[in-house]
Amino acid sequence: MFVDEAVITCIAGRGGDGCQAFDRSHPGHYRATGGDGGDGGSIIIEAQPNIQTLLDFQMNRYFEAERGGHGGNNNKAGFCGNDLVIGVPPGTEILDHKTGEFLKDLDASGVRVTVCRGGKGGHGNDKKNDAAKGELGEHKEIHLKLKLIADIGLVGFPNAGKSTLISRVSNAKSKIASYPFTTKNPILGVVKFDESTKVLADIPGLIEGAHEGRGLGIEFLKHVERTKVLLHMIDFAAVDGRDPISDYQKLNLELSEYSPVLAEKQQIIVANKIDLPEARENLTAFRKKIRKKVFPISAVTGEGLPALLRHLQTV
Repeated sequence: MFVDEAVITCIAGRGGDGCQAFDRSHPGHYRATGGDGGDGGSIIIEAQPNIQTLLDFQMNRYFEAERGGHGGNNNKAGFCGNDLVIGVPPGTEILDHKTGEFLKDLDASGVRVTVCRGGKGGHGNDKKNDAAKGELGEHKEIHLKLKLIADIGLVGFPNAGKSTLISRVSNAKSKIASYPFTTKNPILGVVKFDESTKVLADIPGLIEGAHEGRGLGIEFLKHVERTKVLLHMIDFAAVDGRDPISDYQKLNLELSEYSPVLAEKQQIIVANKIDLPEARENLTAFRKKIRKKVFPISAVTGEGLPALLRHLQTV
């Protein structure tokens, strides 16, 4: 199951108490010997490459770091509590759930942020002051929001052939069928070239009114916000009675209504199902109306894919 949002409770470790102790080995002369308490452990969230979803946080929502040890006599300091490191997928945004404050975008593996700092350990007693208790660690509700990291985002209406394309050109294995919403979760695929790779993100097909919350795709448009370019895939055979020109215009409207950022991204227009006679007729009409470069392909037969892949290598 793909999960891209979660709220977790994070509590940093409390600092250990300082010790109240005296050296009484010399009658009539007491020397303060209480040691300091150790600091509590902090909570750190880190992007880790082997994690792809926030699913684990559906069951495990409570995280608490180790508290610091208490100080001892003879000026013995308490141990410092271990930090707790929580792993999340690269691309996870970290927010304070209560205030909405944006804390960090973990946009690459190894990037980390301390969300709760451990409490300071209390001071042991000295000649003038009694021992002090350790401070509480910070306590926060943290909102995790995953936005996948990919070079190219695949967008289009249902049954446009996005799943077929990503299964053919990459290592991704997507369910393929001739009914809407076959893809119900974002899918990542890696396309290998001679000396480089590109990551493709396939999101569920959009429908009209997606920016208002209709259908499935709107929930996942955030996953193509990070991409450099959008591959706009259109069913040119119009087997469901659709019109390629209308589909192109409507999908761009949905993107612009959802986010100006998406609307301004570079687009690659892909005319799919070009192996069918109707598609070739529609391609001629499309080029007359929409005067932009179009890559005619058949994701099923492979026709036109070499030219498309050569172009994808350069973006």
